[in-house]
Amino acid sequence: MTEEPSFNDDFRDILVALLEAKVDFLIIGAHAMAVHGVPRATGDFDIFLRPSADNAARVMVALRSFGAPVEAHGVREEDFSQPGVVYQIGLPPRRIDLLTEISGVTFDEATRERVYVDREGMHLPVIGRDALIENKKASGRAKDLVDVELLET
Repeated sequence: MTEEPSFNDDFRDILVALLEAKVDFLIIGAHAMAVHGVPRATGDFDIFLRPSADNAARVMVALRSFGAPVEAHGVREEDFSQPGVVYQIGLPPRRIDLLTEISGVTFDEATRERVYVDREGMHLPVIGRDALIENKKASGRAKDLVDVELLET
């Protein structure tokens, strides 16, 4: 596994909040690509959340601890208990995207081959290479298909 650069304060703080609240999550997207040896620029930090009632309660604890304006945004605990939700915090290049569904793989499928990286004192779950490839293939976006080629080489 390749080391990725240190996290900015926002990314570090959300990860600490998620870990302290015992949220079931995976790092996905470009940050996961870097872990799998294919670093590339990105304007956000993508986090895949298990869509369940228990996890949703923990997500809300983490978001409040992080300082996300969940009440002002009208975000409810139930929002994170079902697939299909995307909650964005901040602006690129420090934007955090929390997703309860991604293309091509379910959360359970994505966790089967997850890997862990130790970064800045945190033990972090990252989507496995094969699930990341399936996700990027299923999204069908041009940049994701380029990512697939890079991940498969």
